[in-house]
Amino acid sequence: MRAINIILITCIVGYLGYIGWRQLPKFNDGQKAPDFTAETYQGKPFKLSDLQGKIVLLDFWGSWCGPCLQENPKLVELNNKYKTSTFKNADQFVIVSIGLEKDEIRWQRAIDKYNLDWEYHISNLKRMRDPIAKLYGVREIPTKYLIDEKGYIIGVNQSFEEINKYLMSKAK
Repeated sequence: MRAINIILITCIVGYLGYIGWRQLPKFNDGQKAPDFTAETYQGKPFKLSDLQGKIVLLDFWGSWCGPCLQENPKLVELNNKYKTSTFKNADQFVIVSIGLEKDEIRWQRAIDKYNLDWEYHISNLKRMRDPIAKLYGVREIPTKYLIDEKGYIIGVNQSFEEINKYLMSKAK
């Protein structure tokens, strides 16, 4: 009986360790956010480093992801609250959404349905094999990186309350 308990505990600890590893981001606070180029869903060229001087929330999501869809109203609220704000040392706050998709129509419908009316929506239509997701070590979604005006990561997978608190502390 003792051997079965040890095996069971080992399996549980191993599983929890695996789950925890899957949720670990590739980059930590204080590291430079890797630059990337892409095309927005409106067909405009995009380069992350062009947003230097702005506070950026890099949001990895999917139209097929229940938890992502549940977060959309909070993203919209955050965007509406801060899109016209001015900040100490930053020009503005912007959201960059990386859609881990394979169906372009479904993705665009979700953007419209949830009123995700910010400018920067990107998808390579390769779902979890998306090169930007690979660059950032995204293993599950939603995943968020908060990036400061100098291009440094200041928060990974923070709650909306933490993001809001940070933005309020930087707002003029």
